[in-house]
Amino acid sequence: MNRIIEGFTKSLQCLIAIMLMIMVVLVFGNVVLRYGFNSGIIVSEEVSRMLFIWVTFLGSVVAMRENAHLGSNFIVNAFGPAGRRICLLAGRLVMLYLCWLVFRGALDQTEINLSVPAPITGMSMGLFYSSGIVFSVLGALVLLCDLVKLATGSAQSVDRFLDNTGGQA
Repeated sequence: MNRIIEGFTKSLQCLIAIMLMIMVVLVFGNVVLRYGFNSGIIVSEEVSRMLFIWVTFLGSVVAMRENAHLGSNFIVNAFGPAGRRICLLAGRLVMLYLCWLVFRGALDQTEINLSVPAPITGMSMGLFYSSGIVFSVLGALVLLCDLVKLATGSAQSVDRFLDNTGGQA
């Protein structure tokens, strides 16, 4: 199962890199065309904004998988291994609930804006808000995998959390 998760994470990283490359080409090309040739790429700003939102949400999933988000662990470090595991469990459960809240809000916004076209490209603005749906589903899957590892006592996985974060939840 770890292989599948790692492969999926790598594919997300590749997708993010492609999106960043497209953003750079669009924005840089637009700057060169505006200042050098007094023209521009009309859809550049809108597509770049859309890609930036998607890069942010997909990058958050990758960071969640790699346990790379910022955290403060000075209180958790005072606990022993059992206390750290409890904090890890509580933190993951709270994050799972927050994923649910993001899912509900993003789903509502996507439904509301599905028929609203973007001003320049005409793409559905639902695509903009659906990034929250994708994030919350993928984030919840990452959190559920973490909870399964914690429940089964997978020593390497739990120790990775406790060693890398000091038990940060």
